Amino acid sequence: MRKIVKSPDAEASSGGTSLKLSERPTLETRKPKRNISISAKAWIALIPALFFLTIFTVYPIINTTIIAFINNFNWQDGAGSFALSNYFVQLANSQNPDLLTPVTAPSFGFQNFYYVLTSSEFLRSLLNTAILTLVSVPLTILISLLIAVFLNSLKWMRGVYQTIFFLPYVTNTIALGMVFNVMFGPYESGLVNQFMSLFGVSARSWISTGISGVIAPTRFTMGVAIITYTVWTGIAFKILVFMSGLASIDRQYYDAARIDGSSRFTIFRRITVPLLSPQLLYITITSFIGSFKAYTGVMSLFGNGSANNGAGDFGGASTTEWLTVVGYIYANRQLRLPVAAAGSVVLLIIILFITVIQMQVSKTRVHY
Repeated sequence: MRKIVKSPDAEASSGGTSLKLSERPTLETRKPKRNISISAKAWIALIPALFFLTIFTVYPIINTTIIAFINNFNWQDGAGSFALSNYFVQLANSQNPDLLTPVTAPSFGFQNFYYVLTSSEFLRSLLNTAILTLVSVPLTILISLLIAVFLNSLKWMRGVYQTIFFLPYVTNTIALGMVFNVMFGPYESGLVNQFMSLFGVSARSWISTGISGVIAPTRFTMGVAIITYTVWTGIAFKILVFMSGLASIDRQYYDAARIDGSSRFTIFRRITVPLLSPQLLYITITSFIGSFKAYTGVMSLFGNGSANNGAGDFGGASTTEWLTVVGYIYANRQLRLPVAAAGSVVLLIIILFITVIQMQVSKTRVHY
């Protein structure tokens, strides 16, 4: 806040409109009464986000980890949502002979992890998730990078094409699954079957089981459908990130390379890809995490809402289904909650392990 202070011996000069040098107003800066440090301001800004992050992220992770180590865990009336309080209440109830329904005594141990890691169903879901990740993630990154480079060099109707490729990102997942169900329809009217008929391939059922008169789906055809769906729904956000990275690259690098006579492929390999390494690292990490958490995409294509396990059948019999790790967790969350919690902890450890490896590799591959 500033205050104007006039000299006490102010006199009017010629014309009465100007002041002498000693009579002109001076500015006096008033210091603020409270001086808040930058770190204090930062904490004030972070407190709301940290509060919600603790309530909705940190607390559930801690609670789930505790449940994973408790054998025979069950929620108890009046114990709240915290796992440890439920443990002590359940322990007390197990020793109460007056209860009409006997309660099993809980105990800490690794039995839930042993059950998960030796379960053929969990190992099959882990294999399905790994296949989806190792195939869909590289394809999605490569296709989105090529489309971003194409759009970056396009001047005519760039905004229209950007909107078209960005539409899957703002479209409901279930709606996209319904569209792909029609595309992979079991009859000759299906779009994919019409395309395959150009090469003399007979119409077949790609994802729907129990359809008479057509070739039954296999694990491979279902994998083709879910990978195609995953790639299409995943390129939108990646294109946006790559476009922002391409916009920040100095054009002088490309001009110098063209003067040296470098080909387009050489410019792409030697300039574009290295300078996009921060975006590539970010997209790779988030893509692996998102792919290991795959659930809604599989459910929207194969899920059976009438299944009584709360998660669907994931494509029919065990020989054709594409049960994912998250699907395994959802399928066990009602009747075997500690097993589902143990599966969640195993999934968290796998994701952390892959992320650490990627971060270590990026130290020599990423250029800022």
